[in-house]
Amino acid sequence: MEKGMRYLVPGDYMADPAVHVFNNRLYIYPSHDRESGIAENDNGDHFDMKDYHVFSTDDVMHGEITDHGVALDTKDIPWAGRQLWDCDVACKDGKYYLYFPLKDKTDIFRIGVAVGDSPEGPFIPQPDPIKGSYSIDPAILNDEDGNYYLYFGGLWGGQLQRYRNNKALECAAFPKDNEPAIPSRVAKLSPDMLEFAEEPRPVIILDENGKIINSGDNQRRFFEASWMHKYKGKYYFSYSTGDTHRLCYAIGDNPYGPFTYQGVILTPVVGWTTHHAIAEYKGKWYLFHHDSAPSGGKTWLRSLKVCELKYDADGHIITIDGGGELKKLLIS
Repeated sequence: MEKGMRYLVPGDYMADPAVHVFNNRLYIYPSHDRESGIAENDNGDHFDMKDYHVFSTDDVMHGEITDHGVALDTKDIPWAGRQLWDCDVACKDGKYYLYFPLKDKTDIFRIGVAVGDSPEGPFIPQPDPIKGSYSIDPAILNDEDGNYYLYFGGLWGGQLQRYRNNKALECAAFPKDNEPAIPSRVAKLSPDMLEFAEEPRPVIILDENGKIINSGDNQRRFFEASWMHKYKGKYYFSYSTGDTHRLCYAIGDNPYGPFTYQGVILTPVVGWTTHHAIAEYKGKWYLFHHDSAPSGGKTWLRSLKVCELKYDADGHIITIDGGGELKKLLIS
């Protein structure tokens, strides 16, 4: 393993972490990979996850990782079809809200909410998904002013290309290479945390010249895995470029953006892509992500890992080497 990296749950396959600090303890909410027996394809049908476990620790790099067990299972979700992908959790007024993407019985991804009394769960799902929700990868920003924002969206298997202006298209459509890339979405949540308080808005990423990044710029354009954190008063929107296997970030002055592209957080890891969370704990910042090295490169059996994340004097994130190219050679 690369120096300074740690696998957090070596006995099981976990991926797509969301991470938050609740009650002075760090909680990890990953998706739970399994050997589904489904052939690998670009729609991600082989990622047929069925439940969530919750993990916590009080020492990120060296301490015990506690598995709090199953917090939510598809069999307990009334509208469930299949594929319980990555999730995120927010706390408000002593209640904990777990936001999850799941295909409904018509095989369309929606975003649901489940409510619990503790960060460990269990979480009780609402009877229906969020009205007007679609696609995948929910991520929550608590802006600490009473407002909570939900970021979401993912291309290809995430179905984001099936929508324009929050309306479903008759046929999925990708823009041309010289046209603006399909953006992530953001919506403020209602006071009860169970619905959108507004129509979702596009999360616009600009290049260094103030122009919207184009669809053909697949080294920088958004693909999936939205995450938002704040550092020294700025909003850091980070995301995966998908088929080019990078984690990148852009900075803005408010939760809606626009956000100006800054650079690469993590170079490619072993596996088709990566998905992450960024969190501060006990005075240090950490990048939580995954790779497929322990499973021999099987992209649907990923392992949760962490490393320290650092900023330079200007607030730029120092790029981390994912080690993907070296490990691919070792595996082959």
